[in-house]
Amino acid sequence: MSTPSIAANAYAALQRAANGPAKTNTQDNGFGDMLKNVLGELTNKGTQMDAKAAAAANGKGDLVDVVTAVAETEVAVETMVSVRDKVIAAYEEIMRMPI
Repeated sequence: MSTPSIAANAYAALQRAANGPAKTNTQDNGFGDMLKNVLGELTNKGTQMDAKAAAAANGKGDLVDVVTAVAETEVAVETMVSVRDKVIAAYEEIMRMPI
């Protein structure tokens, strides 16, 4: 299996995870919706980066665009990991609270 197809499968899995189960809340501005939107944007950035890298590898793309797309994707992933770490830390703090 080639690297682009592995990446495409990973992005598809991330998109499915972002879509999640059916909504049970009628509010459109909830945390779940915000998280779904952010994951969708992250998936799109990764897909765009792969497309630009493939175009550059075929001699049809600009290397500056590839470097920019990689940097944007890297920042988005680092931000998502940072948010995840903060959420986990908050959860652990709540679990340590006395009842």
